[in-house]
Amino acid sequence: MNKTRFYTGCLSVILVILGVVNTSNAQQYEVGLGLGAGSYTGDIIRTIDPTQLGIQGTLFGRRNFDNAWSLRAGISIARLNGADSIRPIDPVALARDAHFNGTMVELGATMEFHFLDYLSHQSNTRFSPFGFFGLGYGMFFGNGQSYTADPQPGSYSVGTALIPFGLGIKYKLKERLFISLEGGAKATFTDNLDKISTDANYFQRYRTDPGTGEQTLDPSAINFGNHSDRDWYYFLGFTVSYSFHQVKCYPFNN
Repeated sequence: MNKTRFYTGCLSVILVILGVVNTSNAQQYEVGLGLGAGSYTGDIIRTIDPTQLGIQGTLFGRRNFDNAWSLRAGISIARLNGADSIRPIDPVALARDAHFNGTMVELGATMEFHFLDYLSHQSNTRFSPFGFFGLGYGMFFGNGQSYTADPQPGSYSVGTALIPFGLGIKYKLKERLFISLEGGAKATFTDNLDKISTDANYFQRYRTDPGTGEQTLDPSAINFGNHSDRDWYYFLGFTVSYSFHQVKCYPFNN
């Protein structure tokens, strides 16, 4: 999928999201945007590293079925990066010197469950914790190298399905205006966000040291990684949304 077609599809989704407010049942909908930080874990970064974060933004629409369940759909864009040189996991990773950076563009939908009745004007609370789980598809447009002697450094792209899930807390500022703090993880179905390839030709190789005759690791051919897992990325941020619903008293089910 080339960038032009993918971005055209993303623009279409944005227009659909913004267009829901013009429907006859617009009182049940919200539109919003968010801003926060994203982080990747994989073969370069094994656990979330606060020193290697990227900015993330989102634009979304939300359908409120009742005071507990909502469906949210939208587009998210996150900058992801990682480099062996910043915080190498071991000396061999430092010699490998892999690095990447790029942009993840994602279309997705999640179901949200709110634990408290915060929407009703008769409610005693103006906030609610919530959980969410969904599906999405992302295209990552990156630039980097797998190791020091990577024969094909530079630009690459990876498409993958995504499974987002997480927790948050939402607060009603005014009758139609809401803010939330939310964070979560997105499991991918690829191991190549960081350009660490599974090509056997790129795996670590050894050479004979001419001085000692011993087998030593060739740092120009290091491209190791964990073949048993997939890359993940994470997000934490704030959202603001505006509701077009008319004040209703939905039946709330615990």
